[in-house]
Amino acid sequence: MKWFLTVFSIMLLTANLGLSQESNDGKDSTVLKTEVLNEVIVNGSAILGSKFEASNRTGSANYISAKELQKFSYNDINRILRNVPGVNIYEEDGFGLRPNISLRGTSPERSAKINLMEDGVLIAPAPYSAPAAYYFPTIGRMQAVEILKGSSQVQYGPNTTGGAINMISTRIPERFMGRATLSAGNFNSKNTQIVVGDSFKNFGFVSEYYNYNSDGFKNIDGGGNTGFDKSDYLAKFRMNTDEGAKVYQSLLFKIQFSEERANETYLGLTDADFNENPYRRYRASSEDVMEAEHQQYQLTHFLKLSQALSITTTGYVNKFKRNWYKLDDVNLGERIGINNVLADPETYAMEYNALLGNTDTPEDVFGIKANNRRYTSQGIQSIARLRWGADWLQSLELGIRYHEDEEDRFQWVDRYGFQNNELIRTTVGIKGADANRIGNAKAVAAHTLYKLNLGRFTFTPGIRYENITLGRINYGTNDATRSGTDLSERENQVDVWIPGIGANYTFAENLSVFGGVHKGFSPPGNNEGQDAESSINYELGTRFNYHGIQGEVVGYYNDYQNLLGSDLAATGGTGSLDQFNAGEVRVSGVEVSLNYNLLNNSSEKVRLPLTFNYTLTDTEFLSSFDSANAIFGEVSVGDEIPYIAKNQFNLNLGLGHEKFGIDMGARYIDAFRTQAGTGTIPTNLRVDSNFVVDLSGRYFYNSHFTFSANIINLFDTTYAVSRVPAGLRPGHPFGINFSITYGF
Repeated sequence: MKWFLTVFSIMLLTANLGLSQESNDGKDSTVLKTEVLNEVIVNGSAILGSKFEASNRTGSANYISAKELQKFSYNDINRILRNVPGVNIYEEDGFGLRPNISLRGTSPERSAKINLMEDGVLIAPAPYSAPAAYYFPTIGRMQAVEILKGSSQVQYGPNTTGGAINMISTRIPERFMGRATLSAGNFNSKNTQIVVGDSFKNFGFVSEYYNYNSDGFKNIDGGGNTGFDKSDYLAKFRMNTDEGAKVYQSLLFKIQFSEERANETYLGLTDADFNENPYRRYRASSEDVMEAEHQQYQLTHFLKLSQALSITTTGYVNKFKRNWYKLDDVNLGERIGINNVLADPETYAMEYNALLGNTDTPEDVFGIKANNRRYTSQGIQSIARLRWGADWLQSLELGIRYHEDEEDRFQWVDRYGFQNNELIRTTVGIKGADANRIGNAKAVAAHTLYKLNLGRFTFTPGIRYENITLGRINYGTNDATRSGTDLSERENQVDVWIPGIGANYTFAENLSVFGGVHKGFSPPGNNEGQDAESSINYELGTRFNYHGIQGEVVGYYNDYQNLLGSDLAATGGTGSLDQFNAGEVRVSGVEVSLNYNLLNNSSEKVRLPLTFNYTLTDTEFLSSFDSANAIFGEVSVGDEIPYIAKNQFNLNLGLGHEKFGIDMGARYIDAFRTQAGTGTIPTNLRVDSNFVVDLSGRYFYNSHFTFSANIINLFDTTYAVSRVPAGLRPGHPFGINFSITYGF
């Protein structure tokens, strides 16, 4: 195994120190409210760190705290993000292992058009050269989730159109603590989490084990496991000077490892079979399996030179290897992709019947592709923060990052046939014969963000710079040893400035207006001369608190000069990852978030919080083009972007008491089209709307023991979530699990 060592200096300002500094600078005393301090993640890896900070950005931002994550104890990021307006998601496997996330109408496929971060570091396997997120951090081990949209996220790149999601892992505690959680439910689903940590005067640590597994809720014809087993291991170690040192420093080392085996497939169902039994899987998918490993190393040093100046620097290495061995095609004289077979089973009747495995087939009928890939993402980033002023509070943030990543594809296809209802490998593929190439990227990114707070007015101009070199080395499918006999190379370069500006004005303690404009950007592919994705994005919103009703309403307009599409197997394409220009597009929308305690005037011992979130997303292509990509197809002016629901809402009602808590969450997702188009959505290009209710309850037995039960899909609603990668796919049916937590 190839190892990379990245050791540099300069690290972590804790959030509690940050708050006390803000107080010394004379910031409004509301910062020091007890509830704010309780929500702060004392960890320099946070972008926001609290709901207070999120509600005072000059752009749209959301902070999901540990208490909120614990309400339903979701292991699925899709369900967590349903509570955030402006997020569009389509599911795939029912467990959230590989989510497809869109922020403000960006292309959702494999979450490739947003910045995914863990502890402030890019976490997609190769965020520049191959951003499709086939790895996603285990959300069950996260302590908080931060979502930034609009001009609020110009510091974070390379993708600046939709926004950024930062997941904050378990922090080092301030005192000795431990926690163990055991959960079990239907489908033989189980969870185990063990956390132990402590802090001393000049040293702190935390270690964590997290396992999540299930036998799956689908049933393969003839039997077989359709579930998964994923384990995470995390350790953090911190050394620091005395807290009162003239120059305070700390050094944090984080190491994380995960391994996963998932019996997941790209093969869905035809419409007729889905209507009869949505949880069926065809026998031809019985050999499909994803095996993956992920490694993460971070070394972060924080230097506090004075009350006003701090510098944080992080060196990081992320490694990911996976082999998704999955059915790709059927060949009964002509190779037909499985997405085409399921989209038109009448035309491809012989191929469809072969998938069922009810009769023997000739040899080499099925191609099962070994999508064998290795990823490396590494770099160093440093951020300096300076604060000054009294009547005019000002701050300046300067950041720089050097980053390298690569995707190494070494793929092959084995051929199979059915004999006595069993898939038998009839030809062993030549390794590298399907794909044998390396995509790579080198990037230098820098940003500057200035903040001026003058009484009721806050003003934040900023600018980002990205210099990117994208390349590909293709050894060809006949050179398994990579001797270079059939070598081809290509390269593309991008040099771009990305400005943004935001402002906030507080009319009164309970009313403010904010807005901004910024440039949207997403890197192109490695085809020489290919244009980057670009847009100009506008937002205008208000935050208010009226008679206990707290809320935010935001309107936005994203004006794309050039939208990029990607050729992904996950969307029915060839899987080349080549990007293509989709021309001018308009995306606009409204985001509404309302919170109210129905027992606002009663005793504080009992709470009845009600939360309502609504998202309207309207999309339109302003240019016509013809695409081989399955979800775009032939596009005409006026067509809508596929896989974006126009309307969705989420309603949460809770009952809180010092001894127990009950929460009910209901979410509605509008029907959406699965191929670009306009007007009435054809049945075969449509995923119907759905309304799903979840329920959760917790009993706090004492200060150590908590008992809980969580129900997913309370009314066992049957619904489809997508038509990609190939055929209709179901959402999770009724699921229940019980858990016990012991903490000290």
